[in-house]
Parts: sequence; structure tokens; C-alpha cells
Amino acid sequence: MVIIGAVSLTALLALSNSALQARRAVGDEALYKELELFTDALSIVQTDYVEQPEAKQLIYGALKGMLSILDPYSQFLDPDSYNELKVDTEGHFGGLGIEITIKDDLLTVITPIDDTPAYNAGLKASDRIVKIDGELTRGITLLEAVKKLRGKPGTTVALTILREGENELKDFTVTRDIIKIKSIRDSRILEAHIGYIRMSDFRENTPEDLEGAVEKLKREGMDSLILDLRNNPGGLLDVAVSAAELFLDRQQMIVSTKGRLKNQNFEFRSRRTGMANGLPLVVLVNEGSASASEILAGAIQDHHRGIILGTKTHGKASVQTIFPLKDGSALRLTTSKYFTPAGRSIHGEGIAPDVVVPLEPSAERAKDADGKDKDQQPEAEELFDKLEHPDDKDQTAKLRMDSQLARAVDLLKGIKVYQQGAMKPANGSSSAKAN
Repeated sequence: MVIIGAVSLTALLALSNSALQARRAVGDEALYKELELFTDALSIVQTDYVEQPEAKQLIYGALKGMLSILDPYSQFLDPDSYNELKVDTEGHFGGLGIEITIKDDLLTVITPIDDTPAYNAGLKASDRIVKIDGELTRGITLLEAVKKLRGKPGTTVALTILREGENELKDFTVTRDIIKIKSIRDSRILEAHIGYIRMSDFRENTPEDLEGAVEKLKREGMDSLILDLRNNPGGLLDVAVSAAELFLDRQQMIVSTKGRLKNQNFEFRSRRTGMANGLPLVVLVNEGSASASEILAGAIQDHHRGIILGTKTHGKASVQTIFPLKDGSALRLTTSKYFTPAGRSIHGEGIAPDVVVPLEPSAERAKDADGKDKDQQPEAEELFDKLEHPDDKDQTAKLRMDSQLARAVDLLKGIKVYQQGAMKPANGSSSAKAN
């Protein structure tokens, strides 16, 4: 029997009879036969490696390798990484302000969060992070990337980016700052009594803030609404459900989760009739809309409660469950996936808009100084900045710089004209009954 530090391999790998029987009951008996291979390799490393390895590091390394082959979102969290994750969910930390994922084996930006260092530096959704501080990111895990990107406010990190549609690498130097997330970025009346609300993510206070924004706009005369979820990377599942409730009838399905085990299958329904239910609605999405954004958009689409407009969403819709371990570490394991009320899979598929509208420059912006057409798209962050800081004199003109928003406004105008016409008798006469 080989001893690792003060812990025997026999004790380390032993499972209780009940646990072993439970695993074998679901067809894992072959897995436990392969444990002998692991113990042999562990023994060889322990006895023959050039230096004495530390027992915990060997086990941590094995656990990281095991979780890394599952999917980009399943990870072993050492105590430091687990603490990082808990800080992240609190929404207050030192970093850059980007949501990242592993896509096609490359570290990829889902979206930069509004008014953060990454957003202000010009990072975009779908940017591939090739290097962090000069080190290649090939093979990096999400948590390793997060640890490299976070740090003390005021310190800098150098990023090398490969942008879609461009052949040259771009270098960015971003200064870390305290990241404070505000979910409702903008709420206003645009024109023709059309309300506009822009949400940047889904956090604990989001439903309350969203409801407050709707109430405010209703007092200002709103009779229809544009909900902007572009570049919204998502957040908490229960928050997505609560936000969707505002637009649905009581007991309507919002989302379901399905896993390998029956206890991982859930259905989430609205618990009330929402205050915005029945309000003509357009939801704006793009490739930076992910997770909770896709849950809300999918529920609106399947219940025909509004029009989804923009470009196809990101397609990140899996449920990660945290399993704390006794030494302060944890497993972050994908246990199920989200499905829309109609049973459509979101993960890897995304939500296809009802009306596809790419983000295009306005006619005025589409010409260069010589009057020639430009091919490049407008900077999304520039458009959003115009939305959040418009001049009162030409608010409508600046809103029209955003082709997706302009199309949403036109759709709602058309819907309201149709609804008003549908309420009138066909011959235009009074509907009073003749005696």
C-alpha cells in the first residue's frame, strides 16, 4: 500500500457501500473498474517523479483534469477559486467587466458589461482572447482566465484579441476597476408613447428594478414597450423567471430544466399575472444575449407575447450546480439544460429572432467624407452611449442611429395602428344596437 503524505490511497479512494451501490444502480460499474488504472498512475507519480509531489496538489490536478473534459462550464474549484466564484455572484469585485466562455476551444468574450473598463476600452462580443499578459490562452479554463483577469483596482492587464471578420490581432491594455453592476441601464419614453428599457444583466434586485421602471414609464404615458436585452449575458435563473412574470399570465410556463436524473427536472411557471401583460412588446437581442436573457426571450416568443427582433442569441443555457467539498473546495457541475416553454433547446442553439435585423449604420453614417459607402458596422458601444446620454434637442435623430431600435419603434407603431383599426366597425358606423 502506497502512502501519499499521511493519507493512504485505500482510504482516499474508498466509497461507502451505499454510495457505491447507488452509482452502480445507474450503470457506472465500469467506471469503478477503471479506478485501478488511476491508482497505478498515482502511485508511479508519487514514487518516481523527480521531486516529492504534494498529495493535495496531485489530487487537485486530477480533479481539474476530470472536470475539464466534460464541458467549458464544469470545473473543480480549489478554495481560492471557490471564493472568487462567491465574490462574482455578489456583483462587486475588482476586474475588467467582461463575461467570458470557452467557444470552439478558444477563450471568447460573451459581452462586455456596460460602463466597465472592458466596455470603455472597446472590447466586443465574440472577441477571442488569444493572450493575457503575453501568455497564450490555449487550453486555459474559465476559472484560470477569471483569476488572471481580476486583480486590484488600478492595475492593468494586456489582452491580445482576434476579432471576427478581421485578420489582424488587436492589443488592448485595460485598467482594472471595482465592477459594480446596475441592471437597468436606461428607461425612457422614446416617441409615440413607446417606452424603452435597457437591461444589462439579471441580478437579485433586477425584478424589483424592472417593475419600478415599468411603473415609472406607465405614469409617463407608456402604451407599448421595447425591452433591450442586447449584450446582456444573463445571470440568476430565479431572477429570469421573476422578470419574465411581468409580461405573462399567471401559471404560464417560463422555462424548464432537464438533466440525467429525475430530481434535476423542473418546470418554472409565472406565479402571477404581470403588470406589463398585454402591453405591445418588442424584445431586442443579439449574439451577446445569453443565459437568462435567452430564457426571457424564449418565453416571450413561445407564448406569442411579443416580437423578438435583432440577431441570433449566444446559446448558453445550461445549469451549473455547486457541490461544496469539506476542505473548502467545490465542484461546479453542469447538471441540466434549459428548454423554452415549447420544449426547444436553447443550449448551443440560441434564440432565433422573429424579425432578423442586423445592426447597421444609418443612411447619414453610411457615407464617408468623400460621399462613398462605408462597409463597417457602427460601434455598438457608441450607439448605446448615444441612447444613455442623448441631447434633448435631437434625441429622435440619435435613436435612429440604431437600426434595430428604429425597426422596433416602427413595428410598435404599426401594431398600435392595427389594434386601433381592429376595434372600429368595418363600415365605420356606430356599433349601438338598433331597436
